[in-house]
Amino acid sequence: MVILPSSCFAPILQYALITDKDFHTIETKEHFVKQSYRSRFQILGANGLLNLVVPLKKWYNHTPIEYIEVSYDENWQKLHWRSIESAYRASPFFEFYDEEIKPLVFSKETNLLKRNLLIENMVTKIIGIKSTAKFTSTYESQQPDWRTIINPKYKVEIDSIEVPKYIQVFEGKQKFIPNLSILDLLFNLGPGSKLYLTQLNQSIKYGSKN
Repeated sequence: MVILPSSCFAPILQYALITDKDFHTIETKEHFVKQSYRSRFQILGANGLLNLVVPLKKWYNHTPIEYIEVSYDENWQKLHWRSIESAYRASPFFEFYDEEIKPLVFSKETNLLKRNLLIENMVTKIIGIKSTAKFTSTYESQQPDWRTIINPKYKVEIDSIEVPKYIQVFEGKQKFIPNLSILDLLFNLGPGSKLYLTQLNQSIKYGSKN
């Protein structure tokens, strides 16, 4: 069983982990982890890495993620979509998927966990991943603990994985950046995304740089 964090447009590695699974488990009982992919995602723009953050309603330390709510006091969704459009409108497959992705960005679901699940369900459908999401009823330990590893703060574990390269929109301006939001893979590789994730999954299982 693989236990994964609830993530917003999760990084590529997270989707690679479920390509060969009939089901996977989303953590619902953990204390919300700030500055993590649970409420943010990373894309590659013309000037480099962009962190797009989902604003949250006031919450307190040790609040379980299942009770975290999204704030719509400001029109941040419009800014997110403009950033995505600017970053990927020149990509090979943006026009194939923008009508499916845009409603996810503009979703008004208030519960963060449910909002992230809406995103995951659509993305897995587009890519052709069959794994079904289940949910934890208690907090259990796991090794390796992907809830901790899949985090923008922890790069050592990610860097130890042999990540296949693919052509990114701004490849001529900057070096390849691995493990961005699944949006980067989807808009750049389109139907080839599942094969890429399968290859990455094999790299995680059977080999590393070390």
